[in-house]
Amino acid sequence: MDFEAIWLTIKDWLATGGLRVLLILLLAFIVLSILRLVVRRIFATLSDRQESDEGRKRLTTLQSVVAWVTTIVVMAVAIMMILPELGIQIGPVLAAAGIVGLAVGFGAQQLVQDVISGFFILMENQIRVGDVVQIAGKGGLVERVTLRMTVLRDLSGSVHYIRNGHIDTVTNMTMDFSYYLFDIGVAYRENTDEVVAVVKEVDEDLRKDDEYKNDILDPIEILGVDKFADSAVIIKARLKTKPIKQWRVGREFNRRLKHAFDSKEIEIPYPHMTVYMGADKQGAANPLRVAMKDGEAIGAGNE
Repeated sequence: MDFEAIWLTIKDWLATGGLRVLLILLLAFIVLSILRLVVRRIFATLSDRQESDEGRKRLTTLQSVVAWVTTIVVMAVAIMMILPELGIQIGPVLAAAGIVGLAVGFGAQQLVQDVISGFFILMENQIRVGDVVQIAGKGGLVERVTLRMTVLRDLSGSVHYIRNGHIDTVTNMTMDFSYYLFDIGVAYRENTDEVVAVVKEVDEDLRKDDEYKNDILDPIEILGVDKFADSAVIIKARLKTKPIKQWRVGREFNRRLKHAFDSKEIEIPYPHMTVYMGADKQGAANPLRVAMKDGEAIGAGNE
């Protein structure tokens, strides 16, 4: 092997375009290092302002995405600057890359849609790990959020993998705070003012309980008599709680309210049925004879 010839070739390359190639690589490395440092500092500052672990996780995901995109952009620019120094024309390369990119784009358009949707979901803080949401016809606890998909686990334990590109509407039931809605049905004979007073007493007792008081943000809000149902008067109310605590507090409130109604002899109605025996043309109805036998009601003719 002629090392002298190789050395002369290297010297000629360095004298023509090699130094410029090395300079471009050095500048690309410096620019990339500065950009990564800036991105890291920015996201570190934003993370320090976050009070929840979910927010920090979201920022960590965004930081990795931004760092990846930054690296791709800097490297692409550097390669485009190096190719002419190597004697390669950029025009045909860009044309070929455009054709290949177009073909890949048709095949990966759903993936691109998922990634873009996932990026904005994370950027806008629509969904966080630990939230309870309804998306794409499914509801449950958010276990993982990536750029491509969101993973939910519902109450029965089933896991749903939902592509971010399929998410059109996000219903987040645990963002900042939550409400538990009550539809309290009582009999028509009951005094609604008395019922409201009992509900407020139950709420006051619950807010004094050490096990629940930290989960309740405000006293219960009585919205009033909502409607007249078939066999009940419906009083609507709502209770403001910490995120994801509404169901726990609501179930305990319902338990205590049932005991309070029982002690005050306030009737919680159930559907009633009226039996109509029919009438002939003269308006006379057939008699319905009911007798008691062994503590049970029997009709006429039964033994």
